[in-house]
Amino acid sequence: MNRPETVRPATRILLAGDHFVRNSLLSDALHRALGPLGTQPQLGEIALPWPLEPFGKVAEVDEASDVEDALIAALDGVEVCVTQMGPFTERVLAAAPDLRLIVVCRGGPVNVNAAAARARGVRVCFAPGRNAAATAEFTVGLILCALRRIPDAHHSLAADGRWDASHYTYENCGLELEDTPVGLIGYGAVGSRVARVLSAFGAEVEVYDPYVRGDVHGMRAGSLEALLARSRVLTLHARLTPETRHLIGARELALLPHGAVLVNAARGGLLDTDALCDALDSGQLRAAALDTYEQEPPPPASRLFRTPHLLMTPHVAGASRAVAEKAARIAAAEVARYVRGEPLAHAL
Repeated sequence: MNRPETVRPATRILLAGDHFVRNSLLSDALHRALGPLGTQPQLGEIALPWPLEPFGKVAEVDEASDVEDALIAALDGVEVCVTQMGPFTERVLAAAPDLRLIVVCRGGPVNVNAAAARARGVRVCFAPGRNAAATAEFTVGLILCALRRIPDAHHSLAADGRWDASHYTYENCGLELEDTPVGLIGYGAVGSRVARVLSAFGAEVEVYDPYVRGDVHGMRAGSLEALLARSRVLTLHARLTPETRHLIGARELALLPHGAVLVNAARGGLLDTDALCDALDSGQLRAAALDTYEQEPPPPASRLFRTPHLLMTPHVAGASRAVAEKAARIAAAEVARYVRGEPLAHAL
């Protein structure tokens, strides 16, 4: 006779969702993941303001909503919290003595003070790969828009009402991906997908990532300088670390072939903004497309808004409904493992 599955009584769980990974998505995913466990956990909710209010640095953690006081109040008696932007600072953790698990619905728990959590016996999980496909697709879209100047053609017709035949002139028409050398810096979950898609377009893909071993789609560059010298299109996919901040500056941009195109949907800090604007102003870069910025949102006086041939989107490459749903499912599965006393799959 099978023994019934048991669960510790009334685990208190706080859903700290936002306007992207909504609490309703988290709740639905949890009910599916937990199934018929007998005593169901107690769910509480708090709605965080992101993305309608930008994230930022909160005390010692990064990319979080500035809601420490509200989160502290909501964590009273809570054992598990599921969030994307909750600021788990040392102050918040110190005020939540019952907390045992934080599940972060994103690829890295930068909004959690991991050392302070560890010191208090709080485990931290995350959702690796949740937005890799969405970001890769968006990156390819940015590359195509920048190469073929699709937004410029749209604006001249739809906004200005002009049938601008100059878009068809040799000087103004764009480049194709087929047979074009495309350099990728970084070959992780996003970069590897971009490389596969670009290879299908017939691009000459070259990859620089000193931390990745094994085969890549395309050629492997022996050095960053060698990659830059051959890349008519350059797309960034590296993680932002102290070593990679301003990885691409004036020196690196000057190494690109004249009239190259640059795309960054990774992290804004990888790129020196002033050097980028200089390269676009001088014509060293034919065009650029950015989804991320050194400061988000860019200040109104930023040079970016006055620089020609620059396509800008507001950090939305990883925003798709599938991403939000996938993040909720990954998070819910981790909570279910914790509640059942099973090993966690994505713990720090």
